[in-house]
Amino acid sequence: MIALTVNGERHTLDIDPSTPLLYALRNQLQLHGAKYGCGLGQCGACTVIVEGEPVFSCLMPVAAIGERRVITIEGLGTADKPGPLQRAFIDKQAAQCGYCIAGMVMRAQALLDRTPSPTEDEIRAHMEPNLCRCGTHMRIIAAIVSAASSSTQAAGRA
Repeated sequence: MIALTVNGERHTLDIDPSTPLLYALRNQLQLHGAKYGCGLGQCGACTVIVEGEPVFSCLMPVAAIGERRVITIEGLGTADKPGPLQRAFIDKQAAQCGYCIAGMVMRAQALLDRTPSPTEDEIRAHMEPNLCRCGTHMRIIAAIVSAASSSTQAAGRA
């Protein structure tokens, strides 16, 4: 039995400890935001946040998670109430086919959680491991800049 805390909810799963986190999320927990892209940790479509760090869930065995908290795209908002970063991706039309977007959002969220006002160079360097085959990188960068700007303005009003 493997215990995982995903999006704030504790789950006990009867799966092989070597099972990749991606498969546990998709098959056991029915969280389909993280996608199988390459299975090699080279594309980022499967990116989730584990205790504040973006990880390729296709490479991470569930046994390696331990007590660390996992956040998936489903933990950031819903279709009816998207989170601030999700809203920025929508507003900037950062998705073309949409396959990579959950991973992009999760990697960007990890950055914004750690660095609320990153420079464009910091954004580019942080986002480099994730690939968009449709070529919407410029819109993705614009969405992250917009979300960072919005959160900085909101913090100034508080």
